[in-house]
Amino acid sequence: MAPAAKSGLAVGLNKGHIVTKRDLPARPSDRKGKTSKRVHLVRNLIREVAGFAPYEKRITELLKVGKDKRALKLAKRKLGTHKRAKKKREEMSTALRKMRVWRCRRKEEVREGFEHHHLS
Repeated sequence: MAPAAKSGLAVGLNKGHIVTKRDLPARPSDRKGKTSKRVHLVRNLIREVAGFAPYEKRITELLKVGKDKRALKLAKRKLGTHKRAKKKREEMSTALRKMRVWRCRRKEEVREGFEHHHLS
């Protein structure tokens, strides 16, 4: 909730001296934690080449059979904190979703190629 305008009085709910708010330039610390394009590209390339770690494969298997809580517990045990575990579980579920979409597209391409091959 944004603070209400100051009244200029020393007492009351909106007490305080009236000042004009200045727009300050962005601090370098505001950018902390934001991944750059290059880092994002490199991480994607490494994931593509190296694939998933064994524990990540186990998490995806647990997610496939609908054991989300068990996947979270495994991730927490491997990564140390609940926050990291939730992030990893979400990452693995999005990866699963992407794989399903990719698989469906491949099937359609193969089916189209098969029909095209037999029709001509």
